[in-house]
Amino acid sequence: MRDITEYIADFYSHFPSQKGVLPWEITPYISTIISKKILELNTDDYAIAAGIAIHKTAIIEKGVILKEPVIISGNCFVASHAYLRGGVFLGEGVRIGPGTEIKSSFIGNHSAMAHFNFIGDSIIGGHVNFEAGALIANHYNERLDKTIWAQVKGSRTNTGSVKFGALVGDNSRIGANAVLSPGTILPKGSIVKRLELIEQNN
Repeated sequence: MRDITEYIADFYSHFPSQKGVLPWEITPYISTIISKKILELNTDDYAIAAGIAIHKTAIIEKGVILKEPVIISGNCFVASHAYLRGGVFLGEGVRIGPGTEIKSSFIGNHSAMAHFNFIGDSIIGGHVNFEAGALIANHYNERLDKTIWAQVKGSRTNTGSVKFGALVGDNSRIGANAVLSPGTILPKGSIVKRLELIEQNN
């Protein structure tokens, strides 16, 4: 399962200390990881206050809600009524559309969430695009046993978690109104069709 690290090279460029750690072992500690990262940031480049760091080239529209800890890197754009909470890292040039909610997730460089997306407890690689309404579910509401399994290259493993969304490899494309079920693992360059349901945890 450790070969999963090849899917998200962009993530490890920001957080090299996490290399070799499985994604569902990372997401529960996102707030701690991001809080430590904030301490390393250059205050000449970032405005930092109350656990929120915003690069001076980033654009944050009115009506955005940010709950600490959050890092918004250079040249990011966050549209009105976006909601970032539970520990969020936006890499360089990320675009977050209106009405999008990001919860406890890392978003890689130059990735984009068009609008009305939900990304929960997930690691999103670089240059990933989510079309309008595409979602990552992070919890099995409908099951009695809510434990999340993940599958990589045909090998299934019990994550031991009841709250984990997805790992989306670099350069992937997620179509409008698609749903990635809890525990989804997508290799680099994956394409998910519009309205498609990805269910790997059967």
